[in-house]
Amino acid sequence: MFLLRRYTRGSLFPISTTDYRASISSTIRHFTSLEPLQTSESNPAPTKGDYYAAINHVVNLVRREIHPERSLNRLRLPVTSEFVFRVLRATSRSANDSLRFFNWARSNPNYTPTSMEYEQLAKSLASHKKYESMWKILKQMKDLSLNISGETLSFIIEQYGRNGHVDQAVELFNGVEKTLGCKQTVEVYNSLLHALCEVRMFHGAYALIRRMIRKGIKPDKRTYSILVNGWCSAGKMKEAQEFLDEMSRKGFNPPARGRDLLIEGLLNAGYLEAAKEMVSKMTKGGFVPDVKTFNTLVEAISKSGEVEFCVEMYYTACKLGLSVDIDTYKILIPAVSKIGKIDEAFRLLNNCVEDGHKPFPSLYAPIIKGMCRNGMFDDAFSFFSDMKVKAHPPNRPVYTMLITMCGRGGKFVDAANYLVEMTEVGLVPISRCFDMVTDGLKNSGKHDLAMRIEQLEVQLRGV
Repeated sequence: MFLLRRYTRGSLFPISTTDYRASISSTIRHFTSLEPLQTSESNPAPTKGDYYAAINHVVNLVRREIHPERSLNRLRLPVTSEFVFRVLRATSRSANDSLRFFNWARSNPNYTPTSMEYEQLAKSLASHKKYESMWKILKQMKDLSLNISGETLSFIIEQYGRNGHVDQAVELFNGVEKTLGCKQTVEVYNSLLHALCEVRMFHGAYALIRRMIRKGIKPDKRTYSILVNGWCSAGKMKEAQEFLDEMSRKGFNPPARGRDLLIEGLLNAGYLEAAKEMVSKMTKGGFVPDVKTFNTLVEAISKSGEVEFCVEMYYTACKLGLSVDIDTYKILIPAVSKIGKIDEAFRLLNNCVEDGHKPFPSLYAPIIKGMCRNGMFDDAFSFFSDMKVKAHPPNRPVYTMLITMCGRGGKFVDAANYLVEMTEVGLVPISRCFDMVTDGLKNSGKHDLAMRIEQLEVQLRGV
């Protein structure tokens, strides 16, 4: 028997693996039992953290042991539906482990599986191309009169298409009603449409949409997006535009405007320049995309480094009547701050406040960081003080960022002050901040202040 060491309040003591497994087993039995256990000083009620620790212990047994059934039987688990589902979801990266655990759970006479566990296992098997085992699971569901959700069917069909098995995807789609007793909803149609577009069978995808219309099923936004994205990824812009025009002539207008779908299709396909050109033509003609498409475009362009183009496009769109939302500012303000355009960042922040939004840390923190990078520490400190009063209170990442930037700029006294302030508002600094501040203070000759910071860390850590 080997020994494990556990750290608690500065003391080290050995515990045996037998005691460890016993405590885990007790926790599992408590949290998965339907009957509440009596609690006392000698038998305190475990917390939710203990529950998830117990699940993690079972997952590790399933993953690592050659014969996990023996260890699971020794734990004497009161198996429940929720417990099995959580373990299946945690082991979804290994379909064999999931299937083995599920078969063990079914051997428990007190456990009756539900569709939730079956569907989770079917998804895991489909993701790992274990189609034979997946079909056995689906057949078991049908034999038990358990309903299969459209979301699970759609996932399996899309997995077939993603792996190039279009014939199997079509076969499953056609046999949904007879084989599995499910209906061909718009969600299921979209999954087959996605599978066909994955292998660029656009004629088949277009025929499927015509079949939808004949069956009286109205296409939704995802229907249009899937086909437009597929055509754009293949460089078939003309066909995508013709498809949208034809659907409009037939009275099936997409929930989103055709231009927006085309722009999103170009972005998803990686044709950034073509998307920029289309938006430029739209704005010159007095039109703007919807705010969701605009945000997607701005985010993609800013990541490519063309931040100034994004800012110009923002002002042009606002003049044409586009009502931007908070997500627009969450993209633009960090982008302009990163390239050192602090004045522009302040203008955007003021526009955000004028639009009725209250600044929160992810909006003003990039500005503070940008000012520190430019050596504007006094302005950064003043702005930070204003934000504490006028905006949402700074959180732990904001304080950590400000302390780090002060340390990089040699402002160790200011860093120490913010470190103390952070603890006063109930936030615990990370160890790296303590180390950086104390080392900087010592190197600059401020040993008394460094000692007080060290005492503060000892007091917080309890070491």
